[in-house]
Amino acid sequence: MTTPDRTGDGSGRPDDRNRHRFPLSAVVGADEAKLALVLAAADRNIGGVLLRGHKGSAKSTLARGLAALLTAKGGGSFVELPLGATEERVVGSLDLGAALTGGEVRFRPGLLAAADGGVLYVDEVNLLADHLVDALLDAAASGVNRVERDGVSHNHPARFLLVGSMNPEEGDLRPQLLDRFGLAVDVRNPSEPTTRAEVVRRRQAFDADPAAFAATWSAAEDDLLARLSATRPATVDDDLLEAACAVCVAAGAESMRADIVLARAAAVHAGWHARSATTADDVRAVAHLVLSHRQRRQPLDDPEAASSAVDDALTAALGEPPDRGPSDEADESPGATDAEDEQVDTPTAPPPAPAIAAPRSEHAGRAGRRSPVGGTDRGRTVGSRAPSGPVGAVAMVPTIQAAAARRAQGGGTTPAATGPPIVAADLREPVRESLTGNLLVLAVDASGSMGMDERMAAVKGALLGLLVDAYQRRDRVALVTFGGRGAEVILRPTGSVEVARTRLESLPTGGETPLAEGIRVATVLAHRSATPTLRPLLVVVTDGRATAAPAGSAHADPVAAALAEAAVVARHQLPAVVVDVEPATGPRLGLAEDLATAMGARHLPLPTLTAGRLEAALRGL
Repeated sequence: MTTPDRTGDGSGRPDDRNRHRFPLSAVVGADEAKLALVLAAADRNIGGVLLRGHKGSAKSTLARGLAALLTAKGGGSFVELPLGATEERVVGSLDLGAALTGGEVRFRPGLLAAADGGVLYVDEVNLLADHLVDALLDAAASGVNRVERDGVSHNHPARFLLVGSMNPEEGDLRPQLLDRFGLAVDVRNPSEPTTRAEVVRRRQAFDADPAAFAATWSAAEDDLLARLSATRPATVDDDLLEAACAVCVAAGAESMRADIVLARAAAVHAGWHARSATTADDVRAVAHLVLSHRQRRQPLDDPEAASSAVDDALTAALGEPPDRGPSDEADESPGATDAEDEQVDTPTAPPPAPAIAAPRSEHAGRAGRRSPVGGTDRGRTVGSRAPSGPVGAVAMVPTIQAAAARRAQGGGTTPAATGPPIVAADLREPVRESLTGNLLVLAVDASGSMGMDERMAAVKGALLGLLVDAYQRRDRVALVTFGGRGAEVILRPTGSVEVARTRLESLPTGGETPLAEGIRVATVLAHRSATPTLRPLLVVVTDGRATAAPAGSAHADPVAAALAEAAVVARHQLPAVVVDVEPATGPRLGLAEDLATAMGARHLPLPTLTAGRLEAALRGL
């Protein structure tokens, strides 16, 4: 099946490279994702689909396959939103050409207008600026894009199916934005070799001859299209509607959007199967798609536990499904690690989340809100200015206003009034503003001494509290461990605190304490990962008892080597805190406190690691 398409920038020009898209019906597996996409396509009031999965799990292929299907149905274009798109490019702005040539204030449509009637696909939607995600979701929900900017007041239809994809390792969307996606699916790569081989075979066949491959699957695509065209939402009786709402309540979905979407999705699922009345089985079939991203209340809740909670809610409200068999859940007990000198300590429950706050300006607003940072090339446009060097982007309205003012000063008869419409002196560039974030670099002692007195369990519990806070503040987290042979970056900067939690919980202890190496590796990582809007914060968790110096170090004494690396942190003025895990009982050496002094860091004993103390420590740096 050939599917003439548009370019990913919404320009409307034919894209010869994508005349044939991989057919949706040819995608191996991903049955839940396919179901979510066709349900949302059948009833766009469901609110779009979020595909969550690791790289290479066919998320983009699924979205493009649906677009090809809808194009064949006459369902408009496929528009892909680039990650670096500006607000003007997305929502639209003033038509600069019309303004310059005729002085006319005219709206220049953006990507939302190009997507009207089709599919708007946003890859890595979790990395898109929050204000752009808000605009996308508002338009998708209302079917109208309302623009009030650049001297333009304009409304236009924007009825599109929003499909977003994301890699969970890069961080999640804010819960408020997650709730706005009607359906969400976790897309997983197949683990069976036979299935993976079939994926490879189909991909090779498509790459070798896209037209022939499309023709092979044209009958399946036609059947899928016919079924989609014939799908109409079924009726939902009052008893089933109340039961569906009971499922939402039992699953812990706070938003009423969950109840509305569950009823709609179940009705469309019944229609997809050519039934005129919705049944309890239809509710069961779509419940996880509707509730998986709405049920979890805590940022570090186990996804499997959340899925079980939805199952329990279904059973409580609808009873056992007719074909339910015995539970196949196996009791899993943690096994020992291969290394005899390593042990993994289960973290204690995290304390109330300590606040890791970036610096705030006096206008920062409510507690927890970060300070705005100007002079960045991304973020919301807040003003304009005359450029001090080469112009990277033009602020259209201010430029036109400056030109008009210059020409008006000429009185209509001087060269200023009769010369070029725009001269270099008229140019203005946009001033954009982003909010500061934090890069929390955790350097954790994983030596053998940390396995004593349940010390590591207490440390993990405290750090889980920090991860909760990092999630709430949209911060990024990195994890460095030092123990045994040296230091290792086990988690590079990520917005996914779930991944950080998994790495932290499985952290073993054992071996010597190469403290100097741990500080060095964490410092290098912090500096290399910092950006104008991402402030690094170093948190070193140790008792200060260094027992191994780096090879080739000028200091043979491990403690002296650690103090030397701490002095480097101080010279670079890297904000840091040393969390002292030395036991409060028995003789104390105070080495962690000495380390903090050399580092120019705040010293916090682990038992005193509270929200107020940590926030005060970081604010004072």
